[in-house]
Amino acid sequence: MIPLDRQVDMAAQRSDLESEIRTLVSRVLTGVLDGTRSIDTDAHEAADRPLGAECIAIGADHGGFPLKQELKAKLVDAGWDVDDCGTDSTDACDYPVFAHAVARRVATEKCHVGIIIDGAGIGSAMVANKIPGVRAAACYDISTARNSREHNRANVLTLGAGLTGPALAWQIVQEWLKTPWGGDRHLRRVALIREIEDQYVRTDA
Repeated sequence: MIPLDRQVDMAAQRSDLESEIRTLVSRVLTGVLDGTRSIDTDAHEAADRPLGAECIAIGADHGGFPLKQELKAKLVDAGWDVDDCGTDSTDACDYPVFAHAVARRVATEKCHVGIIIDGAGIGSAMVANKIPGVRAAACYDISTARNSREHNRANVLTLGAGLTGPALAWQIVQEWLKTPWGGDRHLRRVALIREIEDQYVRTDA
């Protein structure tokens, strides 16, 4: 059984998240309705900026911690303002906590894009994609990194530290960050992703 004080903390966190999501949804809908925003545009257009341009959130569980530290250093050297969401050691922890933290920063536009690292990259992608406004892609090579940005307009990248070595991981990150959104024929499909997501966003909480 979860202790009472922990239940209170979890309830407060849920309340804060729901408030942030309502604000984000309201901002997007207001822009669409007043004509200042097209339904075909994205809330995270800044994610299309080139490497070194803006803020990036990064997080990992214990399995991804060493790779996170290595990638963080390279990102800072490349000119990114890096928001480290943890974890801070190799002590065992739960990847959903850190995936959630990174995704929230992207969804609320505190950061333009995010990177999450766990053992395989799959679980973190699942968590991140629960957050409205986030399109997380688990990438394992240069091609999937490029495709996720060009075709799917991914704004969160997840990596598997147990499957991808540091050198390849950095190549994936560089390719992912520098690949522009393709637009054109992909625009309708990304808009459909948003439309489906909007059907399940709670605005009455």
